[in-house]
Amino acid sequence: MNFEYSENEVMIAQTVRDFAEKNIRPFVLEWDETQHFPMETLHQLGELGLMGILIPEAYGGAGLGYNEYITALIEIGKVDSALALSVAAHNSLCTNHIYKFGNEEQRKKWLPKLASGEWIGAWGLTEPNTGSDAGRMKCVAVQDGDDWVINGTKNFITHGKSGHIAVVIARTGELLDSHGMTAFVVERGTPGFSGGKKENKLGMRCSETAEMIFDNCRIPKENVLGQVGDGFIQSMKILDGGRISIASLSLSIAIGAFEAAVKYAKEREQFGKPIADFQAIGFKLADMATQIEAAKLLTYQAADLLMRGEKVTKQSAFAKYYASEICCKVASEAVQILGGYGYIKDFPVEKFYRDAKLCTIGEGTSEIQKLVISREILKGNI
Repeated sequence: MNFEYSENEVMIAQTVRDFAEKNIRPFVLEWDETQHFPMETLHQLGELGLMGILIPEAYGGAGLGYNEYITALIEIGKVDSALALSVAAHNSLCTNHIYKFGNEEQRKKWLPKLASGEWIGAWGLTEPNTGSDAGRMKCVAVQDGDDWVINGTKNFITHGKSGHIAVVIARTGELLDSHGMTAFVVERGTPGFSGGKKENKLGMRCSETAEMIFDNCRIPKENVLGQVGDGFIQSMKILDGGRISIASLSLSIAIGAFEAAVKYAKEREQFGKPIADFQAIGFKLADMATQIEAAKLLTYQAADLLMRGEKVTKQSAFAKYYASEICCKVASEAVQILGGYGYIKDFPVEKFYRDAKLCTIGEGTSEIQKLVISREILKGNI
């Protein structure tokens, strides 16, 4: 595997970097403080082709691969990881689910609006009482003639209130039956579909997290993705790619915090010399850099396997688990290197420190990743 940036990746990195400096960095603190969801900025990112990076050009996407996707997420996340989370959720969950499992008619109907950023997508699996235990979900869909009627609530949903369209996994069979759940597409404005409580979060504050409520929400059978009963199986495959997204997001936080720490360590003087000259600081930076490089290797390895069409369950769990854990460690060490300045909002590491924790929770906790890895190992997939 060659991890050097291709000419295309170099161009994408520079384009996203320039956009982020002009259109994101000046507003990061304001968005974080007010929990403003910058829908207008996501529309602009869509104009750059970043809201349909993995979608073929035939459906209005950029037609690029995971290396370009990871590159874009890192460049956005180094400036505002919360906005990068929104880009990741839109691309890897909602949009990718429709692309992977939708029929041709469904793809042509919804993907162009999503890939252009005209519409922002949401993806609903988690419920108030079923996070990792998705098999016990209570959101149900019952067939009524040529329609399906959905009732229930989803929570902790990125863009749950403002998203224009959602892929929703609802129970259509018995509890604990892995073939008892189905994926549906529900457009905003459909009677019975509404946004609920918007969560007040520790970090990732400009990325909207909210409930989705379904009250006798009636949708046509044409909105079923794939076969009835395949929703859970589809979701597990989508989460394999989603874990690479969170690993990339974790990398963006770790790199952003590391770069801020290096810059500060070179500029801050104590006892007559820059603190970077002190071995205690140098060793911290060495550990941070090593952890970032290891996380990069795991993330790009998983992406390479996915692009080659190989099974990626274990490798994506490796990447998500390790990258999310080290991003918390790197962000914490960055705060320590900046000392008192690391604890105030005028410097970026305070926000990286708060944003980092979500990466060990979202799209499968670190404990779930270890469960996935251990099961794969015990199956003989070493």
